[in-house]
Amino acid sequence: MAKRNLYLNNTPIEEAKAQYLAAVKPLIQPKFETVPTAEALGRVTAAAVYARCCSPLFNAAAMDGIAVTAEKTASARETAPLTLVKNEDFRVVDTGDPIHPPYDAVIMAEDVIVLDDERVQIIASANPWQHIRPIGEDIVAGEMLLPGRHRIRPIDVGVLLSGGITEIEVLARPSVAIIPTGTEIIEPDKEPDEGDIIESNSRMFAALVSEAGGAPDRFDILPDDYELLRDTVDKAVDGHDMVIVNAGSSAGTEDFTVHVLRELGEVLVHGVAIKPGKPVILAIVRGKPVIGLPGYPVSAYIDFTEFAAPVLQLFTGISAVQSGDRARAVISKRLVSSLKHLEYVRVKVGRVGDKLVASPLARGAGAAMSLVRADGFCLIPQNSEGVEAGDQVDISLYRPLKEIENTLVAIGSHDLILDVLADIMPNRFPGCFLSSTHVGSMGGLMALGRGEAHLAPTHLLDEDTGVYNVSYLQRLFPNEKMALIKGVNRIQGFIVKPGNPLNITSVSDLTRCRYVNRQRGAGTRVLLDYLMKKQGIAPEEINGYEREAATHMAVAAAVNSDSADCGMGIMSAARALNLDFVEVGPEEYDFAIPVRFLDLPLTQHFLELLRSDEFHQRLAELGGYGWDRCGEIVYI
Repeated sequence: MAKRNLYLNNTPIEEAKAQYLAAVKPLIQPKFETVPTAEALGRVTAAAVYARCCSPLFNAAAMDGIAVTAEKTASARETAPLTLVKNEDFRVVDTGDPIHPPYDAVIMAEDVIVLDDERVQIIASANPWQHIRPIGEDIVAGEMLLPGRHRIRPIDVGVLLSGGITEIEVLARPSVAIIPTGTEIIEPDKEPDEGDIIESNSRMFAALVSEAGGAPDRFDILPDDYELLRDTVDKAVDGHDMVIVNAGSSAGTEDFTVHVLRELGEVLVHGVAIKPGKPVILAIVRGKPVIGLPGYPVSAYIDFTEFAAPVLQLFTGISAVQSGDRARAVISKRLVSSLKHLEYVRVKVGRVGDKLVASPLARGAGAAMSLVRADGFCLIPQNSEGVEAGDQVDISLYRPLKEIENTLVAIGSHDLILDVLADIMPNRFPGCFLSSTHVGSMGGLMALGRGEAHLAPTHLLDEDTGVYNVSYLQRLFPNEKMALIKGVNRIQGFIVKPGNPLNITSVSDLTRCRYVNRQRGAGTRVLLDYLMKKQGIAPEEINGYEREAATHMAVAAAVNSDSADCGMGIMSAARALNLDFVEVGPEEYDFAIPVRFLDLPLTQHFLELLRSDEFHQRLAELGGYGWDRCGEIVYI
């Protein structure tokens, strides 16, 4: 008589999972391959991917209408219409057409009065750069498009191609052998006899493997035969990264799987304390994970989710997104919406304290990168005028809620190092993430005060003391214990064209060039205003003082495209686009944080990253940074 398997245990599920993953993790060595970007859907990036070119590639009309020189339209009024002559004062443009000097604005077609084929009239002046999509508005050459270990979505494919990436290095899909067993089971296309069971589990496993980023290889059904099962598993281990054996995992007289795996390798766990799903087998054969799953479909599904999926995540670095995840969150910014439309607002989401916070991203139809950066959508219903900051809203999520709740939320000043830190975080601390939204230093401190972020990147100079950041925290947070996590010393200066053809060396030289500024509240703009005040230079003396760019890379893109001669920014942004850089001086780029958040595990991970050799090496590659005090905590 065949013997029963008496080795079925009742190991607690978390203990079994931790034991198995700890044993398997050191055995998994990622493999890489290069694939055409157009065929990369669903693949996982091997490393961070950076844009090769800008999008748009040129300054482009954002509306149908006429291109004009804004300065020449200053006198236009309803009471004094201005007549413009074709090819002298304007040219007709369609959406997407290039805009070349001397034209620097577009007037929408519906705001133009056509007199005849050669002349039009306007009744309002144009502002410089209105209705123009500047070069690099969506993507700037040299900026990070996707982080490492990111599963490529349809929108990502479009963004990669727009950024000039035609081939991409990805993780090779782990090959997973799926072996269905049982004398009583038959293929779905066979006519069943009494006692036959139609085999469906292996197809479910194949779909789950594909969804998790693996390459399933389903074997033919095996009858309950010990030698045949042993030989099949033996060959499958040689040719695959992982093996799943379905059925035969319990204590029946024909349940051979555990005996085969003990003969070929080591069984770490046989039986876990869950119902249904107890008879699972977790084994290692010649350095490969082999999992025996029970035959009942519900048990098989639960055990795959609990044990096989985490192993696949070790290969791919991704977790499966649960479709339809929804959440209630506090919106961090007032959103005005048209009554005509159901609007999908892209948002970053994170848990701060006891609430989920949703931070809106760019809303423009051309801002494809906002889809890449988004964690989900906030839907503003039709016939609604919008929502107020602090309102509760419904969010439809891209990412699993578990990931979002394990995300450190940073809102404030922009720097390329935030992308680097976000890239390193999940690789160094699996399952942990860093999310950053760029609203300027002051905007970040305001968000921190409203409880919408864990920390705020900031570099605000006190004009009276010459000290960065401290006085702002003292003034803005009188009733909150605050700290500064010291970040980097970075070099601020003037980003100029190669060779610095206008010989820009100081703030006084900005009065003779076309300038592009940072947005109000940005630390870089605060520094410029401080330097202008010292030199006695008024804003109206600088051509372009009111022209705003949201990031350092956007400033660099404007200079690189010849729509500006100069802009203030950081050295790493200039280097990213091979521009010249005139150093103004070092500044302190730090992270403001309430003391109560310092002990959070995510914050401790962040501090470890700041102090790590890996991060310092990446800073050296970017250039323009010092890190002597990086990760030091200063209590305010």
